[in-house]
Amino acid sequence: MNLGATFPQTEIGPDPVAVKAYAQAVEAMGFDYLLAYDHVLGADVGARPDWRPLRGGPPAYTHLDQFHEPFVLFGYLAGVTERIGLATGVLVLGQRQTALVAKQAAEVDVLSGGRLRLGIGIGWNDVEYEALAMDFRNRGARSEEQVELLRALWTRPVVDFDGRWHKVTAAGINPLPVQRPIPIWFGGRADAVLDRIGRVGDGWFATADPEEVKAGMVRVRESARRAGRDPEAIGVEVGVQLGSRTPEDGARRAEEWRDAGVTHLTFNTMIAGLKGVDAHIDALSRFKAAFSR
Repeated sequence: MNLGATFPQTEIGPDPVAVKAYAQAVEAMGFDYLLAYDHVLGADVGARPDWRPLRGGPPAYTHLDQFHEPFVLFGYLAGVTERIGLATGVLVLGQRQTALVAKQAAEVDVLSGGRLRLGIGIGWNDVEYEALAMDFRNRGARSEEQVELLRALWTRPVVDFDGRWHKVTAAGINPLPVQRPIPIWFGGRADAVLDRIGRVGDGWFATADPEEVKAGMVRVRESARRAGRDPEAIGVEVGVQLGSRTPEDGARRAEEWRDAGVTHLTFNTMIAGLKGVDAHIDALSRFKAAFSR
C-alpha cells in the first residue's frame, strides 16, 4: 500500500520556506506522495448567510481559508523535492478550461520527472463556478468528455477533437508529459461516478466509511469488467484523519484499510489543532512510525 500525506492547505501558511521544509520532511520520512486539495475562491459567508456546501452542514472553506493553487504549488515542489509523488485530491475539473488543465498538468509532470497523479472531481461550490464562468449544472456530464480530451492532448502532438462541449482543430500542447497519459483518479461516491471510474478511471478517491468503500469497490470493478478493463488495475485511495487519534489508533485504521484492498492511504493532519509546520511534521512522523512497526 502506498502512503501519502495531505498538504495542510489551510494551516501551513504562505511562507515558501515553510512549504519547502514540510515537503522535504515528508519526502525524507519515506512517504510515497503528497496530496493537495483545490479551491480557487472561498465565499464570504457574511454576505451569503444562506450559503452552505452542496451536502449541507456548516460553511466550509470560506474566503478566510487559505489555499495554494495546486499546479503552481507542484511546480514549486518539483524543484525542491526529488522522489515524492504529487497528487491532486481533487482538482475541481469542471470549473477549469480543459486544454489549460492539460497544459498545466503536462508542465508539472515534465518538471517533476513524471511524478504527477491527477485526481479530479466535479466540486460542490457554485460560487467558484460562477466566478470562473463555468456551468455548474452540467459539470458531471462534461467531466467524462474532459477526461477524453485531456488524454488526447497528453498522448498526441496534434489533436482534432469535436465533442459536445469542446472543439480542438489541428492543435496540441508542447511539451507533452513524461507519463502518456498522466493517471487520472476520480473523487466522489455517486453511482454515476463509480460507474465512470470503472469505464475510464485509473483510480478512486473514496470518502466514506469502510462498508461503503467496499461496496463502492465492487461497483467500480463490475463497471470495469463490463468495459473490458482489468478491475484490479484500478487503484483505491482513502484518508485517515488524525485529529485526536493516537498514533496506534491511526495505524490500526490503516491496517484495516490495507486488509480491505485499498492501494493508497493518506494521513491527514489538518483540523487537529496543530500549530506550525513542525507540529504537522512531528504528527506525521509518529503515525508513520506506528504504522511501520
